[in-house]
Amino acid sequence: MNNVARDPRPPSNDRLEFLRDSVMNAIITDTLYRRYPGCDEGELSMMKSLVVSAKVLVPCALQLELGEYMLLSKSEERSGGRQRPSILADAYEALLGAVYLDGGYEAVRGLMKGTLIRIMEEILRDDDLANYKSLLLEYTQSRGFGSPHYKVVRESGPEHRKEFVVAALVRGEEWGRGTGGTKKDAEQACARDALENRDALVGG
Repeated sequence: MNNVARDPRPPSNDRLEFLRDSVMNAIITDTLYRRYPGCDEGELSMMKSLVVSAKVLVPCALQLELGEYMLLSKSEERSGGRQRPSILADAYEALLGAVYLDGGYEAVRGLMKGTLIRIMEEILRDDDLANYKSLLLEYTQSRGFGSPHYKVVRESGPEHRKEFVVAALVRGEEWGRGTGGTKKDAEQACARDALENRDALVGG
């Protein structure tokens, strides 16, 4: 008789999501390397960070209608779990892990070609999807520059219409400035400015 206690809960997708990390990252890295031969390591790292982000995986899950096939608790389903972005992104990741176990590396590549890789160039052109602070962090860390520091240079206007000017500092040197109605927006703007100026700042 097997004395191992059985967990009454249904299995989760956590292990499959863990497996997908290596498989999906390898396929996206290979695709970016071949498709963008003029980009350096830092640029490729920033591109991969955006392409594999959770908000980009959601439309892939919607394309496959994964929400219809997920096993959810009644409370989660009542609260709209089948359309919840975080759950959909996790479901896509878990599916890649399951396909890898069933069909191997090339089977996953085939699935990704019809979903994530198909929209990759569109994603990389979409400024609204880019998290410039995250992309700047990826770039500076890949070059050994550490993490950027954001400093409010100026704050003006009444409380209901504030304007912030923020500078992005890397190793104590100002790389860019941005303006926004909130500190968060200003930080995103100055991170974008820093990324656009990076080649001149680091010598190409």
